[in-house]
Amino acid sequence: MEMISASTLARAVVAGSLLFLASLLSIGAHAQDNRLGVLTCNSIPGTRVNLIIRSTTDVSCEFRHESGKVEHYLGETGIAFGADLTFQKDEETFAFTVVSAAKIKIGEHTLAGKYIGGRASASVGLGLGAAVLVGGSRDNFSLQPLALEGNKGFGAAAGLGFLYIEKSR
Repeated sequence: MEMISASTLARAVVAGSLLFLASLLSIGAHAQDNRLGVLTCNSIPGTRVNLIIRSTTDVSCEFRHESGKVEHYLGETGIAFGADLTFQKDEETFAFTVVSAAKIKIGEHTLAGKYIGGRASASVGLGLGAAVLVGGSRDNFSLQPLALEGNKGFGAAAGLGFLYIEKSR
């Protein structure tokens, strides 16, 4: 197996950071969006796989609609391309504000789908992260303005992030 050079990792982190910043700039474009509620996800211990340029972990999520309705989802999240130099990061929680550009009726797990965008995090013991993701059913939803993430571990990650969620069985 060939080792990845430090310069390649550095380029991946820079590219991921630039992608993340570009995603942050898109927030202004969604100023007219409708806030629908909050999606909170927790990593499932023991499911994390870190391949340095790609990482994944299974998640359990709960969506709380502004009306008080609650929906449950299962899925996967991580860095699809970038650099993930984190260790001992089994506990991770993040929350997104869910907005939609269109008037959409929420119910029956409407948020199920694939989301992509910029993502970055850093940890020394306890850590913080942020992400801006867009997608869902027919790309109707944005998970913004930032996903606030709390985690435990050591390291840093940045790159093209993803979240795939489906109805919890």
